[in-house]
Amino acid sequence: MVQIHEQRAIGRVMDLIAIPGGSGTEHDVSAWICQQLRGAGVPDSAIETDRAHKKSPAGGTTGNLIVRLKGTKRGPRRLLMAHMDTVPLAVGAKPVREGDWIRPASATTALGGDNRAGCAVVLTALLEVLSQGLDYPPLTLLFTVQEETGLRGARWLTASKLGRPALCFNWDGRDPAALIIGAVGASNLTIEIDGIASHAGAHPEDGVNAAVVSSLAIAQLQKSGWHGQIRRGRQRGTSNLGVVRGGAATNVVMPLVQLEAEARSHDSEFRAQIVAAWRAAFEAACSAVSNAAGVTGVLRFSEEVRYEPFRMPADSACVESAAAAVRTVGLKPATQICDGGLDANWMAEHGFPAVTLGCGQHDIHTVRERLCISEYLQGCRVATLLASG
Repeated sequence: MVQIHEQRAIGRVMDLIAIPGGSGTEHDVSAWICQQLRGAGVPDSAIETDRAHKKSPAGGTTGNLIVRLKGTKRGPRRLLMAHMDTVPLAVGAKPVREGDWIRPASATTALGGDNRAGCAVVLTALLEVLSQGLDYPPLTLLFTVQEETGLRGARWLTASKLGRPALCFNWDGRDPAALIIGAVGASNLTIEIDGIASHAGAHPEDGVNAAVVSSLAIAQLQKSGWHGQIRRGRQRGTSNLGVVRGGAATNVVMPLVQLEAEARSHDSEFRAQIVAAWRAAFEAACSAVSNAAGVTGVLRFSEEVRYEPFRMPADSACVESAAAAVRTVGLKPATQICDGGLDANWMAEHGFPAVTLGCGQHDIHTVRERLCISEYLQGCRVATLLASG
């Protein structure tokens, strides 16, 4: 069994969880990690921050943190990564330990183990390698920003700063034995319907109710099987209407509805079919509703590709290295495909496909969130093995 200082590793993740830092405000988390790196002897010249936050539509207070080390032995460069931000529900969390678990002290916050546990795993791996005097190949550590709001840090990453890693590993999951080698692709849909306002009591016939138009479209999508779980022969995907905004008074025919939705699939072409079905449903609904003068509403429909799907070969060097490390700590590796987005989606787009591994996160994004210490420590051991090559 690879040796790590367990109490220091546990203290490290609790310290990280206690630092506020939602998407776009990761600066204090980044500063704390830098402090730990410098304290371990990592020179300032090896540490830099890119300008991902300047490119992201969300802005932000800092970019991705990148640490690049030459290594003490020959070998392909390895990259270890995790994202620094948490969901808003975890901001302000205070971690407490109960036996083999870390949970939030308050019943009204999430923990933020997603993904401070991943950051602690990556940091622990390097600190163990340095403190134990282990030889290691060229290494890059990557701590991304704004993962929870659409993988924006990874999307806008300055990939040229990574040093061309050949093997990439991402910590952002639960089971330390699970190797996620593929993930779904997703698009965000922004839909606005401009209806026509009129007095709802005196002259409702002069108006076009934007809510009616949107209701017809969604009802048609649901009836035809293009909303929710979508199956067409062997093709699979999902879609969801998640946000609806509109209306200010009951005596006005609603003039504007704004909707936000998403479409997902492991097949990019099928995801495009889902988006096309949504567009057609809203176009048809707009044409079907008119006022007494025959005037219809106006549709504005836009798609933003959040990330494309990816799939790594199970026999690739990266997957086999991760599997060997998992076996070395006494676990049985199992490859998986994920239906959620990961920073690994954009890493694949940049040309650096990454295996995503677990570090003990449970019930993420909820007030029931907790971190399994024994699983987290196994994640630290796996990461230390991979960092040392």
